[in-house]
Amino acid sequence: MAHTDSLAAAGVTARPAPPGRRVTDAPTRMFHWLFALSFALGWLTAESEHWRALHVTLGYTMAGLLGFRLAYGLVGPRHARLSLLWRRVAGAPAWLRDVLRGGTGARVNWGQGQNLLLAGALAAMLLLVVPLTLSGHATYSDWGGEWLEDLHELFANAFLALVMGHLALLAVLSLVRRRNQALPMLTGRVAGSGPDLVRKDRRWLAALLLLAVLAFGAWQWQALPNGLLPSASVFSGQPHDGGD
Repeated sequence: MAHTDSLAAAGVTARPAPPGRRVTDAPTRMFHWLFALSFALGWLTAESEHWRALHVTLGYTMAGLLGFRLAYGLVGPRHARLSLLWRRVAGAPAWLRDVLRGGTGARVNWGQGQNLLLAGALAAMLLLVVPLTLSGHATYSDWGGEWLEDLHELFANAFLALVMGHLALLAVLSLVRRRNQALPMLTGRVAGSGPDLVRKDRRWLAALLLLAVLAFGAWQWQALPNGLLPSASVFSGQPHDGGD
């Protein structure tokens, strides 16, 4: 108390504590948004040959981000471990048995069911990145015929369905709980008192991840003959020779 009074007397104000509790660190949030942005842009550029270089680069970026998430899930802090995600998904059979027994609303843990759906969607998306990017690389390298393109499109549609289901679930939960369920992936915090579930934010690691993605994009831009974006002639309607 005396220390606080002395600071106030000296004209120094203490920085207010951030509201709520920290539940997600910066590297996890950075991965989430880079991953989502890469897929969204990849989906938008999939049908145009003029955007093919950017589309392929975004696919490689998703593969690299998956590698980061796997490494962070193995050696990172406890809250980011893949084993925690697996334990949540592994609880699905027991939860389904409780539901099938016809328990009342008071007996069934619906909160656990919501967490299972969110964890299951995340696990499915991480797993689906492997065949999605492999089939995309094979298509880009002309290793197969039209069937390979169809397979890549099938994986992309499946991934999109998971994304839409994930967003729909977040929207429903936000309405039911009257709280934005996507906000923790922006701020890293949830409302309420109590200790932080995540002690360190590790912003330096999030910054390194962002720099790595930007550096890869810049390297691709320099390495490819025509860069990553279509030439101005594509937008002006003038013929483009597409030469190297």
